[in-house]
Amino acid sequence: MADKRITVEVVTPERSVIEKEIESLVIPASEGYLGVLPGHAPLVTGLQPGVVRMKTGGSEDRMAISGGFMEVMNDKVTIMADTAELAEEIDVERAKRAKERAEKRLRERPEGLDVARAEFALRRALARIEAVSGDE
Repeated sequence: MADKRITVEVVTPERSVIEKEIESLVIPASEGYLGVLPGHAPLVTGLQPGVVRMKTGGSEDRMAISGGFMEVMNDKVTIMADTAELAEEIDVERAKRAKERAEKRLRERPEGLDVARAEFALRRALARIEAVSGDE
């Protein structure tokens, strides 16, 4: 069982982000983080902004997603994300600036502020920063 793997494929409307064999996956599902191992039961779930962690051997790849859907079927995980960025693709300084802008909007609450949109922008920026830093 130690050599059993699952295939993960991540796609967005713009591109195919990654397709590889991994040993385990942790993903930000709609009701909280969810782990997927080989032999997982079939599943379809919504995703929220957060960090996807893919483990193989002693290494871990991370990516930030901003929502979407995931399907698990026959040891294949298909993630259809609104946006997805591998940790090495993320401009962390840009993500930090986005976080600061979102926090400022939420703190000051200007007239006409779309609070849900500002909260989403903050969650996305935090996910991008976490994907790079590995902090939880």
